[in-house]
Amino acid sequence: MTNRYTVAVTGQSLIKHDIRDIKHPGYQAIKHLLRQADLSFTNFESTILGSHGGWPLKGSYFGCSEPAVLDALDDLGFGALALSNNHAFDLGPSGVLSTLEEADRRGFLHAGAGRNHAEATRAGQGIVGSRHIAMVAMDGGPGPDLMYAADGGLLRPERPGINRLKLTQVLEVDDTAFEQLTGIRDRIGYTPTDLANDSQPNDPPFVDPDRELALGRTIFRRAGRYGRNVRIDIADFERNLHAITDAAEDGCLVVAYLHHHHWASDWYQVPDWVASVARRCIDAGAAMFLSHGAPVLQPLEIYRGRPIFYSLGNFIFHVPAKANWQAPEVWESVIACCSFDENNTLTDIEFHPVVIGGEDTMSNPDLSLRRAPRLATGERATRILRRFQEQSARLGTEIDVEDSIGILRLAIRDIDDNAATEHRVTRHIRQRTS
Repeated sequence: MTNRYTVAVTGQSLIKHDIRDIKHPGYQAIKHLLRQADLSFTNFESTILGSHGGWPLKGSYFGCSEPAVLDALDDLGFGALALSNNHAFDLGPSGVLSTLEEADRRGFLHAGAGRNHAEATRAGQGIVGSRHIAMVAMDGGPGPDLMYAADGGLLRPERPGINRLKLTQVLEVDDTAFEQLTGIRDRIGYTPTDLANDSQPNDPPFVDPDRELALGRTIFRRAGRYGRNVRIDIADFERNLHAITDAAEDGCLVVAYLHHHHWASDWYQVPDWVASVARRCIDAGAAMFLSHGAPVLQPLEIYRGRPIFYSLGNFIFHVPAKANWQAPEVWESVIACCSFDENNTLTDIEFHPVVIGGEDTMSNPDLSLRRAPRLATGERATRILRRFQEQSARLGTEIDVEDSIGILRLAIRDIDDNAATEHRVTRHIRQRTS
């Protein structure tokens, strides 16, 4: 297929060390795979300590990196980076400026951060190979308001920062708990002035007093049950959707990206609000939707013939040697190679299972040994794909697992632009040959 265009997508890259010296065949195989794609994408889960300096704005979970890590990502074959995540502001505005400077110096297509709000909001666009590509990258937090980019005004300079999709945490409680919380608020004398002090100047007065209660910056909702949810800021969401639509109408293959830490207690469960955001992004014109946050591989959904990756987990994960990240699924994921035709329509996806550090480091509690991803083989590869199969099947995506590499092919017939497409999906796993 002469007009075939392949986008390889991976888990997030929390990279603090230069890994170009690694010669292991499993790592070199990943490098070959990413370089074969027309465009390879990851989320750069850090901030650069560069010419603009900066100061740590976090404690234990701090993401500062030297510029050489971008050389490592470039050497791996990555050409596109999302910069919207919870570590992007770990050095403050200075770190954002250094990250932008170093990413531009290496020619990365990037999105999700900027010198001001207008720039951070803008879709990253470029011609990569034969295709016009656009990326819209958002961060849903939770994070302090100061990490998000702001435009300047009278006697108020602009602030470099991250592109925001504002989400407000909503805790759902039953009637008894709601009445108890209301009583606590009244007894301590919590007034509208206190609520104003807890908010930011642009926060909307969205609390329904009969069903919702605001304490601090948390909303408690009377729901007849216990649970967690989020409220999506409509203005923020519409702004990002417009960026997607504008890029799609310009003829770009649009990648929509969201980073957030509002995951469910069960890492593998996809919250309803995330599915809603993903589908709205597809409806707005995105060719694919990607998300990171939950540090594990979550299911794939095919919506209107377009892929939704709810979380691709981790790809590079440089954490302290004795960090509490021993669960094996934190170190396992897939590289998804998504192929599109000349109309930016998805035709097939290949799935390549990976394990960070390789099989020989998984039994060692020293996490510093798990420096780089390798292609998974044998029983581990099968187990990764089986788990991915089972999760995706719950969303209507059936995947057959036979060995260490998979293919998903789609034949799609549009019914209506504003409705889900009718499609016939045939999937098989192709046995990897050495």
